[in-house]
Amino acid sequence: MGRESSRDRLMTLLEPVVAGSGLDLEDVTVTPAGKRKILRVIVDRDGGVSLDDVADVSQAVSAALDAADAMGPGPYMLEVTSPGVDRPLTQPRHWRRAVGRLVKADLRDGTTVEGRIMSADESGVEIDVSGGTRRFGYASLARGRVQVEFRRPDADGDPGVDGDGDEG
Repeated sequence: MGRESSRDRLMTLLEPVVAGSGLDLEDVTVTPAGKRKILRVIVDRDGGVSLDDVADVSQAVSAALDAADAMGPGPYMLEVTSPGVDRPLTQPRHWRRAVGRLVKADLRDGTTVEGRIMSADESGVEIDVSGGTRRFGYASLARGRVQVEFRRPDADGDPGVDGDGDEG
């Protein structure tokens, strides 16, 4: 069987297992590593994933893989992780989890916008672009990427300046 059908089978097997742990299954990859394979299971949820979450879902995924003999007879290593900052924003939940972050968004019309995600709901996102908020429906967004920032606004979104040039 091809790599894609193997990935699809693993996604189908593991999605309910991961959901049972209160997480979303973002992706599954299998890569050869010498005489064994590395199975990488990428999980996420609103508010992020803790080490305890990873431990719990790792046990559940391992049990499901063993019960279904999904990885075949050869040795493999299971790696459960959360997506990195470079993960493209392609699903509404990705955009929602990036609220407050600076993003570069590729639009389906070939243009690009850069700004801070102010809000995200089931139909689209509001991005502060050059001081003005613009709304983009998901149908108009091809993908987004979180931009690395060395100094971010504090957790409530206040950059420390109230907009009129003085602090407070």
